[in-house]
Amino acid sequence: MYKYNFAYEFKSLFRNGWIQLLTILLFALFWFAFSNGHEKVAKRQADIQAAFDEVKESDQVMLKLLDSVENGLSVSASPWTIPSRPMAVGNYHPRVAAMDPGQLAYIATGQSDLFSHNVKPTTSGDDAALNFTEIINPVQQLFGSFDPSFVIIYLLPLIIIAFTYNVLSAEKESGTIRLLASQPISIHSWVLQKMAIRLFWVTLLLTLILVLVLFLTNTAGNLMELLPIWGICIAYSLFWFALSFAINLWVGSSSKNAISLIGLWLLFVLLIPSVMNQMGSTLYPMPSRTLMVNKLRTIKAEATEKQDEILDNFLRDHPEYAINDPNQGRSFYHRYMASQQLVREELRPVVMEFEDQLQKQQAWISQLKWASPSIMVQQELNALSGTSTKDYENFRKQATGFANVWREHLLPFLYNNEPFSSADYENLPAFKYQPLESKGTSKTIVILMVMGILVIGIGYLRGFGLQQKNNLIIQ
Repeated sequence: MYKYNFAYEFKSLFRNGWIQLLTILLFALFWFAFSNGHEKVAKRQADIQAAFDEVKESDQVMLKLLDSVENGLSVSASPWTIPSRPMAVGNYHPRVAAMDPGQLAYIATGQSDLFSHNVKPTTSGDDAALNFTEIINPVQQLFGSFDPSFVIIYLLPLIIIAFTYNVLSAEKESGTIRLLASQPISIHSWVLQKMAIRLFWVTLLLTLILVLVLFLTNTAGNLMELLPIWGICIAYSLFWFALSFAINLWVGSSSKNAISLIGLWLLFVLLIPSVMNQMGSTLYPMPSRTLMVNKLRTIKAEATEKQDEILDNFLRDHPEYAINDPNQGRSFYHRYMASQQLVREELRPVVMEFEDQLQKQQAWISQLKWASPSIMVQQELNALSGTSTKDYENFRKQATGFANVWREHLLPFLYNNEPFSSADYENLPAFKYQPLESKGTSKTIVILMVMGILVIGIGYLRGFGLQQKNNLIIQ
């Protein structure tokens, strides 16, 4: 019976044009999404490369100036920009702290359109003022990016709904339900077989299209790395096929089926994520950034008035810097860098409050993400792509840590009154981004499949009652 249903279903779908339409639609959507994702990654790489090229050109100028100074030649540059001064190196020739895109960054834009991927920490800059955000088009931010994750999470369920909403209701409306009820197979088993056949075709098409698109976009080398994406996509499709199976058995007419499934799509894809995000912001509100800026200005003003006292305390705590620091040789940067360290220490509780509230919001969503399959899939795709909130928080912490390393590397030159030379150039610290370890996606895939099986079980409960009703109709 199953073999007969498979052959009949294939002929029916082929004659109705569903398979052809599904193939063209899925190919067009995934090809455009992959191309768009690769374009964004290419732009990101170009921006990072431009930052490194700028630093390279700056370094060439710095080395020429150092060579001239060391050979006793005059240079046509402002005294405070001559790189023999360590603070000139730290402020005018900073290193790039860049977050390189991962192998699967084109799959999900995630937070990459909100946060910058490279910063240049300076010795006299404020760590809290490092610019980790970008100015973007608010319209684009509202509608999001057309990437593969958007196709999988938002559009694939709609395609499945259009493909399956009237599997049973069409038979009722055409009057063939009596013939089906007279066959030696239960109605719910027959609907489940039709759903399984359609899931098979969707899985086959998705597999072939993903492989084809990878070759067309010159990313076939990532074929094995794409297996977790494929697994999530199929498990997510199973969930929506299961929902359609249950709705076909529980609701009735085609119009009601369509409305019910669209309502569930709105619930799982839009409503639940929005409500959870709003609740997270309400339960764990972020502190006022305006108050933080005002506090920063107040602390700086107080530190400026007591710079000499702060410097004395700083040198008392760091005797290694006071050896070659006669009082008459103190400059602006001697006092300023000491006061900046005090400012950072007093601002640390404020910054920690921001980080604590952000972590609580993330923990809130992670604990309740099981309420919506779309949230589960979105978080997994973002994590696999390296564009999640945790990834950018990891980059921010590493960049802030490198700012401290950059500062501490040049402070001994300043406080020991030692000039920076061309021989010291090779020892300048460089930033190396360490991405988060990717966790396995098997848990999410298993949970999505279990959810789909549970929904199928709920549909079966309705199917037994429907079978008895149809038997009465035949009698």
